[in-house]
Amino acid sequence: MKYIVLFLVLAAACLWVYVRFAPLHMGAIHEQRAQSAPGDVLRAGGFQAARRITAPPAKVLEAASQAVLATPRSRQIAGDIAKGSLTFETRSAFWGFPDYTVIAIQGDLVVIAGHLRYGRSDMGVNKTRILGWLRALAPLTEPL
Repeated sequence: MKYIVLFLVLAAACLWVYVRFAPLHMGAIHEQRAQSAPGDVLRAGGFQAARRITAPPAKVLEAASQAVLATPRSRQIAGDIAKGSLTFETRSAFWGFPDYTVIAIQGDLVVIAGHLRYGRSDMGVNKTRILGWLRALAPLTEPL
């Protein structure tokens, strides 16, 4: 019995290490699907929202960056405001499962797309997080 418990603890520790330290493939993470109109799109394992901007793109991206970085366990991993696209990683509290969010200016839209890295369902976490960030961006965007 103690060997079974030891094996399970070791397996959980290996999973935790893999989730925390698996290499990133930025090409797949930093790209985003184009959206041509304001609206929300629920996707398997993620969520995408677009809003028409009413302020300069750099100001919108700066405000979005501040909102994301105020979120616990979030950090910027790619992109640049001058290039019009930013990518962030937000990890879950216990296991550290990563979710990736790309915020980009596409014409007169700010498009925010979040998705999980592991699994099939994020249980609505990305949608909740993105809608919260959009509330912070409300003064710089048109409502839906």
